[in-house]
Amino acid sequence: MNSAVIVFPGSNCDRDLAVALETVTGRKPAMVWHKDSELPDGVEFIGIPGGFSYGDYLRSGAMAARSPIMRAVKDAADRGVPVIGICNGFQVLTEAGLLPGALMRNSGLHYICRPVKVTVENSQTLFTNGYERGEQLLIPIAHHDGNYQADADTLDRLEGEGRVVFRYGEECNGSARSIAGILNANGNVLGLMPHPERAFELAHGCTDGRRLFEGLVETVNA
Repeated sequence: MNSAVIVFPGSNCDRDLAVALETVTGRKPAMVWHKDSELPDGVEFIGIPGGFSYGDYLRSGAMAARSPIMRAVKDAADRGVPVIGICNGFQVLTEAGLLPGALMRNSGLHYICRPVKVTVENSQTLFTNGYERGEQLLIPIAHHDGNYQADADTLDRLEGEGRVVFRYGEECNGSARSIAGILNANGNVLGLMPHPERAFELAHGCTDGRRLFEGLVETVNA
């Protein structure tokens, strides 16, 4: 699988994501700078990493969402290329209009950095076919603006269409209906606040995030 990781000024999880992808694909991902206007030919997966793009000025992810490369990311997503946005990447995807809703300041107004319980709500997706529905994972979070919010109609639609993929198994940031990760309507764009790339190898203390990447590669290569 040919993959690409988008890098913004302030990204700090781009290497973590790249290492995870290289491990499961056997190929180094292309590291694509935010000012580029095109993705490499043949890209089959795009990752938008966590961090603090543009220092979180204005709103988290708002400036990154208007970077030149995001036009190419949107075009690729529209063609069905799988895209994942993790933490700040989730914020970027909502700001770019690729996912509904918004990530607000945590309800406790504090930055949170710790492992949390995360429940798999939908295991029949490109990203979660390596899990069982209802399975509880332990995956780290590290965010100040992870409080997912949307209007009631949007939340009902996400629930009704099976687009809530991950839900917090414990209260941590005030997210509506404990939502931790959602899909777009076509099922090929996933945004989540927990960091699966930080729960990837034994040295991390937990490998619950590894199957997300393994299942994705298996599906894309099928």
